[in-house]
Amino acid sequence: MPAVAGPISDDSLMASVARGEEAAFGLLVRRWEHQVRAFLIHMLGSVEEAEDLTQDTFVKVFAQARTYRPEGMFQSWLLRIAGNLARSRLRRRKVVRWLPFDIGRHDRPGAGPDPHQELEADQTRAAVNRALAHLAPRQRQALVLHRFQGLSYKEVAVAMDTSLPAVESLIQRALAILRAELKSQGVER
Repeated sequence: MPAVAGPISDDSLMASVARGEEAAFGLLVRRWEHQVRAFLIHMLGSVEEAEDLTQDTFVKVFAQARTYRPEGMFQSWLLRIAGNLARSRLRRRKVVRWLPFDIGRHDRPGAGPDPHQELEADQTRAAVNRALAHLAPRQRQALVLHRFQGLSYKEVAVAMDTSLPAVESLIQRALAILRAELKSQGVER
């Protein structure tokens, strides 16, 4: 009986994508699209824009497959592409987007979570998103990659193509600005 192979590595999939294998590309997209979308939502504060840039990210992955160097750092490489697209979009936008209030979500009875706690959590999330909008794009990217995507400082440095001390500085400044902004909004953490 043949041995069962483990999951195919991202580096192996990228080698297959470079050879034009669409199935390998589809697997990469399915494996990573949720994380890329979540990262972009945090960066942009807009689900619609995140959807667009998620597609753009994978278009770039496909286009750059032949130049990808298999070093076991696919996640950082992928998030670097997404982060560059997000920062570019933020530079062009220069407008703060407010998150829409979904009345259907808040106007339903039920035996779910306590509505007051749910509303408070929504208000806190909205305050954090407003505070994130005050960060410089690179500060926001570093903070989102570390806090919301769970990357280590070293992985953030690779994803942002910068040094470890630069990442530490970006995150520290971002946290200080975030704390001050949340305090000014009356949100104590």
